[in-house]
Parts: sequence; structure tokens; C-alpha cells
Amino acid sequence: MDIDQHSTVGDVGEQFLLDRFAERPPSTRIIVGPGDDCAVAQGISVGHSLLLKTDCVIADVHFSHDEDLERVGSKALARAISDIAAMGGAPLEALITVVLPPSLTIAKLDALYRGLDAMATRFNVSIAGGETASAPPPHRDAFIINVALTGSVTDGKFITRSGGSPGDQLFVTGQLGGSISGHHLDFIPRVHEGKWLAANGASAMMDISDGLAKDLPRLATMSNCSYRVDLDALPLSQGCTVEQALNDGEDYELLIAFPPEIANSIGKFWRTQFPSVPLTKIGQLLAVDSPEATPLTGGYDHFQSPNNN
Repeated sequence: MDIDQHSTVGDVGEQFLLDRFAERPPSTRIIVGPGDDCAVAQGISVGHSLLLKTDCVIADVHFSHDEDLERVGSKALARAISDIAAMGGAPLEALITVVLPPSLTIAKLDALYRGLDAMATRFNVSIAGGETASAPPPHRDAFIINVALTGSVTDGKFITRSGGSPGDQLFVTGQLGGSISGHHLDFIPRVHEGKWLAANGASAMMDISDGLAKDLPRLATMSNCSYRVDLDALPLSQGCTVEQALNDGEDYELLIAFPPEIANSIGKFWRTQFPSVPLTKIGQLLAVDSPEATPLTGGYDHFQSPNNN
């Protein structure tokens, strides 16, 4: 597609916008800039780097207006925590910005914050402040929760999307597909799993938020690889199809690459640590021009897909 100044964001899609932002040169304090699950900056304490993440949920995109707002609050913070987990880090402080419809009752607002507080307590996150606003007419019913979150990771131990190499084996945690049935509101970020994977030889990692068909190509591209996927090996949520596992999105599971020498034995060590969470091998990274590649298309795009959840 030819892109010029008259092209719209709907024409170019989400990945173009992400790439556009990533072109900006980072400051000298930034270790990892735009394009990964989190940015990484030099930390203020010896031996640790600072993780930076911002994320939002929007009514009629990520939740319905009549949804239980306690579940929505939990999801809003959990999404950002999931990205911290994908870097192998631990979450720290959050700032919560809310754009609220003036008609929202105090009871519902309290429910939203109960959900935020419960998720914060579970992962030792301090909610340090934020901002409130409302949208002008004719969008007075706009309802948005934005979370800015910091995290910490041991210097040099963070895992990015770009560390994979041809021959690395691909794994996913948990099960994929069907998040709209409730998982997208009730998931628990894989923080403990992410730290363990980072400490046990993962070469690349990210969380699956837009669907495997969208996110695996992102990891492979960042690692300058192509990939092969064994579709029959995908761990499906109950009642789901392969198509749903690839495209539904909002799974918030981890996608991991391991060097072959680690991949061959990682499963047995994983089972002793996380016996209730599957870790499934689904394929491998290949050379960028490999004829064995099985490219994927699909997944969720905010500017080109219809609203899904």
C-alpha cells in the first residue's frame, strides 16, 4: 500500500503507528525503547533497571458499559502487569487516569477501585496517584481507564522480543482462545512465571494480547527471524478452535523462545515449579528467508478490526 500524508490511521493500521513511534531516538538513559512490552531505563538503585509501561482499557472496546466494574478495574491493572511479566520483571508503582461519564454512580466507581486495589494487593503494586477527567459532548459517555506502571528487573536480566535466533523453540503458557467468555476480565498476569522463565534461559518473550497470529510475527520480526508453527500443537481453551486460538486475542499468556539446548529439558523443570500451568511447545524460529516458514495473518488491530471485547 502506498502511504502518504493523506493516509489515515485506519489505512495504515496499528503496527505502522508503533513502528512510527519507534523511529524516535531514545535518551541516553533508555536501554530499550519503543517496540517491546515495556521500555527499560537505567534504574536509580544499583543492580536494577526500571521498567516503564502504560496501557488503557476503553468502554465498548475492552469492556461493555454494563460490565461488573470490579472485574474491569482488575483487568485494567492486570494488563499492564502482564507486560511487566513479559520482561521478566516485578511491578512497582501505578498511576491511574480515568475518563469518566458524569452519570457514573459512586457505587460503580467504588467497584472499579475495588478491582484495581485487589490486583494491586496481589502483586504488591502501590497506586501512587493519577488524574480524573471527562470527555466533551457528544462523547460524555466515554469511559477510559489508563494505567501507567513502573517495574523493576535485575540489570541485564530483562527479556525482550528481539533476543530470539533461528533454531530457538517456541512455547506458550496456558491455553489460547475464547477470552471473550470471561478470561479477558479475570486473568492473572504470569508475573512469577515470567521471572522464572527469564532466569532459566528464555531468549525472547512477550505476552499475547492481540492474538498469536498478530503477536508471534512481532516477536519474530524483532528477532530478525521467520517462524514455523505446529497448529495441531496449540493448547486450546475448552470449546475453542485453532482459528480462535490464533485470532481472538486478550489471552495474556506468555510466548517464549528458548535455545534448543534449553528447550529440550525446560518442560520437566517447569512442571515442578508450575504444575497447574501448561507450557506447550508450538514451533520454532527460523532464518528470515526460510522456505519452511508458515506465516500467520490475523489477530486484533485497533484501527482495522471491529471491536471485539
